[in-house]
Amino acid sequence: MKRMKKFKMMIWLLAASVLVLAACGNDEEKTSESTAEDQGYNLVNEGKFTFAASGVYKPFSFEEDGKLTGFDVEIGNALAEKMGLEANPVTNPFETILQGLVGNKFDAIIGSMAYTKERAEQADFTEPYYYSGGMIFVAKDNNDITSPEDLDGKKIGVVAQSTYEEPAKELSDDIQYYSSDVVALKDLTVKGRLDAVITADIVGYEAIDNGFEIKEIDKPMWVEQPSIAVNKENPELTKAIDEALQEMIEDGTYEEISDKWFGRNLLDIDLEGVELLE
Repeated sequence: MKRMKKFKMMIWLLAASVLVLAACGNDEEKTSESTAEDQGYNLVNEGKFTFAASGVYKPFSFEEDGKLTGFDVEIGNALAEKMGLEANPVTNPFETILQGLVGNKFDAIIGSMAYTKERAEQADFTEPYYYSGGMIFVAKDNNDITSPEDLDGKKIGVVAQSTYEEPAKELSDDIQYYSSDVVALKDLTVKGRLDAVITADIVGYEAIDNGFEIKEIDKPMWVEQPSIAVNKENPELTKAIDEALQEMIEDGTYEEISDKWFGRNLLDIDLEGVELLE
C-alpha cells in the first residue's frame, strides 16, 4: 500500500513538473517573439516592412536585372533588418505616392521625398536620412543661361508633384512635366526639347558621371531634407523607424550604404547659413 502511494505521488510530481516546464516554455516563446503589435504599430503585410519608391530615380531607386535597387532601397532594407522585419520594397509613381501611403498601400515612403509643411499635413515624417540641394542643370553647350533669372520664358523640365515644381513655375511659365528626372535630364541633350531641368544636385551629378552632356548652373537654390513618410495613423511606426535609423547611423551601416552609392556620407553637410526647404 505504501509503495502504491509513493508511486502515485511520483506520477503526480512528474506530471506537475511537465506542466510547469511547458508553461515556462510558452512564456519564453512569447517573450522571444517581438511582433509589430507588441511595438504598437500596424503593417500592411504582417511581418514585412513594405516601403515605396518611384523606381525611376537612379541612383536612389531603379530596376537592374529585374530587381529594385539603389540607395533608398538599401536604406529601407537595412531599416527592416534593424526592426526585425522582412523588407518588401515596392514601386509607385511619384505623382500619386502620397495618396498610396494615405490609402494604406504600403507602410512608408522611402523615395527621396523631401519634407515640406504641405506634405506634413498628409503624412508624418522621420528625421532626414540625407540632404540634397535643388539645382538648375542645362546642356553642356548652353552658355545663355548662367543664373536663375535667365530662365524667364525658358522651357523647364521637372517631375510632377516634386519640390522642384513650384520654384520652376516662379521662374518661367513654360513647364514640361516628367515622371523621371533622368528622362528630363536626357532631354536636355536633345536640341530644342528643354532649356533647363531643376532637380537634386546629387541626381544631376550622377547623370554627368554617366556621360550626360549637361552642367550645373550656379549653386543649389536651397537644401532639402529627404525623410521617410509614414501614415499619420501609425505614429509608433514613425518612432520605430527613427530609432532604427539612428542605430544605423551610430553603428556605421548608414555610412557604408552612402559610401557605396555616392562615395561620401550624405548626412555629413554643414547646414550653417543654408536655407532649408520647408
